[in-house]
Amino acid sequence: MKSPVVKRSIVVAGHKTSVSLEEAFWNGMKEISGLRNMTLSELVGEIDSNRQQGNLSSAIRLFVLDYFRTRAKPAAAPDAPRPQA
Repeated sequence: MKSPVVKRSIVVAGHKTSVSLEEAFWNGMKEISGLRNMTLSELVGEIDSNRQQGNLSSAIRLFVLDYFRTRAKPAAAPDAPRPQA
């Protein structure tokens, strides 16, 4: 059985490193970098420089999850009535 995790080499801040991610996360990263007009290496470098803890693969997964979660939230109108409890 083929592993769902794909290991790829990428250059981050001038250094080659390996990152293991599921294909869905690689696809998400490609989409995000395309929308931001960045290379995949530039985006991973940004994620790497902003991470607080954990390994790079985990930081990427959390970044991709947060990015798409944020885009999926409907923008609430400022004057919209709130449901009553």
